[in-house]
Amino acid sequence: MENIRNIVILTGAGISAESGIDTFRSEGGLWEQHRVEDVATPEGFARDPDLVLRFYDMRRESIQTKQPNPAHEALARLDREWSDRTGGNLLIVTQNVDDLHERAGANRVLHMHGQHLNAWCTMCDTRSTWRGPLIDRPACPECGVAALRPDVVWFGEMPYRMDEIYGALRQADLFVSIGTSGAVYPAAGFVQDARELGARTLELNLEPSQGSRWFTEARYGPASHIVPQWVEELLA
Repeated sequence: MENIRNIVILTGAGISAESGIDTFRSEGGLWEQHRVEDVATPEGFARDPDLVLRFYDMRRESIQTKQPNPAHEALARLDREWSDRTGGNLLIVTQNVDDLHERAGANRVLHMHGQHLNAWCTMCDTRSTWRGPLIDRPACPECGVAALRPDVVWFGEMPYRMDEIYGALRQADLFVSIGTSGAVYPAAGFVQDARELGARTLELNLEPSQGSRWFTEARYGPASHIVPQWVEELLA
C-alpha cells in the first residue's frame, strides 16, 4: 500500500481461535456455558466471587498451554520490520486477554481489556504477573492484602489506555481490524473514528463483522491464512 506509514491494528478473539482459545460468541463458546452477567461483570463478582475466580483460573491455566498461530507470527514480523522499512509507527491494540501476540514476538501491543496472566490488587491498585490460581485468595505481592482479582476489564468497566489508542488513531494512515465481531464498544467504533480522521480501513475476518460496512476494503478467511498473506504483501 502506497503512502502508508502509521498503522493501528485491532485484534479480537478470531485471531486466537485457531490456537484453540474459545471465543465467547461462537457456537459452543463461553457464552453458552456461562451468563455474561455471572462471570464478566463487577456485580457478578460481588454476588459469587468463587464462581468468577474459578472461571478465570481455568482460563488462565488453559491459555498457558496454547501456542501462537501464523497470524500472530505474521503480526510479530510486521512489528519487527515496519518501522525500519518505513520510519512509520505501528501499534497492535488487542481485545484479547491472552499473551499470544507477545509469545509470537510482538512488542508494541496494548491490551485494552487486560490480561489473564496479571492479577490486580483492588487494595493498592498494583498489577502483578500471575500464572497460578486466585481461588484460594492469595495475598498481593506488594501490600500483603488478599484483595486480588483477575486483571480483566469486565462489562461496565472502562477499557485501559484509551487516550493512547485514540492518539494512535489520530496519526494512523491505515486501520486494520482482525478477527473481531464488531459488537463490543468502544473497540467496535474505532473503524468509524479512523475513517473520519482520514485513514484507510481494512477488515481481515473469517466473515463480515457487524461493522463491515465501515471498511473500505475487506478480506475474509481464516486468520492464519489471510493475515500472513496481507503482511507479506505489505512488506513486499
